[in-house]
Amino acid sequence: MSMQDPERLVSGISNPRIRRIAETVCRNEPVDTSALGEMLATDDILELGAVADFQRRRLYGNRVFYGVNMNLNYTNICELRCPLCAFSCDPGDETAFVLSLDEIENRVCRAVDRGVDEVHIVGGLNPELGLDYFEEMIRRVRGVKNDLVIVAFTAVEYDYFARQSAMPVSDVIGRLSAAGVDALPGGGAEIFSPDVRKIIAPKKISGRQWLRIMETAHEHGLKTNATMLYNHRETIADMVDHLAAIRELQDKTGGFKTFVPLAFHGANTGIQQARAQSTGYDDIRIYAAARIFLHNVAHIKALWMYLGEKTAQVLLSFGVDELGGTYYDEKVVHSAGARTPDFGSEARLRKIIENAGGRPVRTTALYRERT
Repeated sequence: MSMQDPERLVSGISNPRIRRIAETVCRNEPVDTSALGEMLATDDILELGAVADFQRRRLYGNRVFYGVNMNLNYTNICELRCPLCAFSCDPGDETAFVLSLDEIENRVCRAVDRGVDEVHIVGGLNPELGLDYFEEMIRRVRGVKNDLVIVAFTAVEYDYFARQSAMPVSDVIGRLSAAGVDALPGGGAEIFSPDVRKIIAPKKISGRQWLRIMETAHEHGLKTNATMLYNHRETIADMVDHLAAIRELQDKTGGFKTFVPLAFHGANTGIQQARAQSTGYDDIRIYAAARIFLHNVAHIKALWMYLGEKTAQVLLSFGVDELGGTYYDEKVVHSAGARTPDFGSEARLRKIIENAGGRPVRTTALYRERT
């Protein structure tokens, strides 16, 4: 239902609320939070999708971005042990691990031999690991291949490193940036609602602190992702507040490069009464609404490992302009029951995009095209 002519777009929408949203988008004006709530509740997903697809095509035409990257989880020992997490464990558990710096370097070397452009690094909050470990880790990864893009450590990890090292977060970000970090992932945002965080991640930093750390990273010139975890305990009002906070900070700093909704997987977690798997309607509403509402965030990314290939492919017609990459050796969502493979080939990603009518563009977290 893609329509690139604004008048044709608006005239083709019968739902008066979505038509008003389309008119706002066509004027290049931001929609308000009441419209966001309407989008997240509507059953008219095809008309909503037409508006989101209009916005995406206005930005990128038929280009769809993807990356050839690897995941590096350096430890699963974590003192938080959030109920939402199936990956973390306590010291001494039979599944506990900490990667040595040599093993990290070897894993990155093997991934580079397979052609990866980017390394995505996150892990648990392990009190046995000091800031020197992380600085040397980044230096070694950078040493494997100088033009690797290093996306490393969530806001939760930076907060922990700062507390462990008794130094300001800004200093920690500065030191790790100097060691070679190029950008930050968006993990740890979950949902900003304090009441919901008490249930799903009671020991994790607050949503306000997550935003403060992202603002600090932006002040250092680092671009970051933003995320939102959905399909657990959140309400539409919670999602509206979450997206509004991201848009507000983006107006201030311009540092968010990508927004990534994350569908919650409840297997093996402590959220015993989590909802059933999200429906395609749920996914479409959230991604399309995000593309329309977050007018100031350049990219909307769908992670096929969370959604499945077919749903991710459908979302390319509902506002998504980027598919999550190859992600060799992904562990976090698969610990929680994701049934997708833990890696994807570049050829497969390109085929998914092409079959949806897109033109694949290989890039990195810095959005510099690779060939």
